[in-house]
Amino acid sequence: MEFGRKLKILLIVLGIVIVLPQCSQKDETLRIAVSYIHNSPEKNNYIKWLKSVAPDAELLVMYDMSKDSAEKMFGKSHGLLLTGGDDIYPGWHGKEKDTARCGDFDMKRDTMELYLFKTAQKRKMPILGICRGSQLINVAMGGSLYVDLPTDINSNVAHQIEDWRNCYHEVKVYSNGLLGAISGVESGTVNSNHHQAVERLADGLRVHAISSDGVIESIGWADTLNKNFLLGVQWHPERMDTTSVLSRPLAERFINEAITFKDRSLWKRLQ
Repeated sequence: MEFGRKLKILLIVLGIVIVLPQCSQKDETLRIAVSYIHNSPEKNNYIKWLKSVAPDAELLVMYDMSKDSAEKMFGKSHGLLLTGGDDIYPGWHGKEKDTARCGDFDMKRDTMELYLFKTAQKRKMPILGICRGSQLINVAMGGSLYVDLPTDINSNVAHQIEDWRNCYHEVKVYSNGLLGAISGVESGTVNSNHHQAVERLADGLRVHAISSDGVIESIGWADTLNKNFLLGVQWHPERMDTTSVLSRPLAERFINEAITFKDRSLWKRLQ
């Protein structure tokens, strides 16, 4: 009987030794949920930008999936990138009467991204929002947007021009915020291609960067204690020269936060 008991214990221990490395290997892949892209992954700037930092990461485009597949794959993801694109429907932030002044919008995308954001928040997953993505963070948390900057504010800053590839302006970066900590600068030049922007900042958020006309250019947590990584930028770092401290370092920090989230999630499953 004693021999049989010892043999059983030995087999259990051997099973754990064999299974644990397999579990670790199974979950080694870093997965980033990308809310939306307008072209193929091979040609997309967001994909290329993240791949330049994490070439082995699996980038999952949520919009292209069925609802069930998106929910399943998002449950396996370690970071959320909310991308740029069409306007957010004004009704989401209390301005349905201004819909006529809004550009194109996609209710399916709005609904999906609001779900992704709120689910990521519950999981304390790292979130990076770019242009529209930054605006969506604010709307999801109860803030509002300028529906059309040219008519809503009197600005001498060009936030959008027809030749959008050559639209740039300066931003002031607050040194005591997350963006300042990542970039290490107090100001910089960014590209710009938007006619909407954060108007009323949602409760719980703070401004990390601003343009000379007062338009909010970056947002994040007001209090980061026990919070997930959360950063929104109004410009397009994926289109900028990656030597800029307002481009590549953002991708690097986001990826590092996703890796930390992945490792923490794996450890919890193995406990």
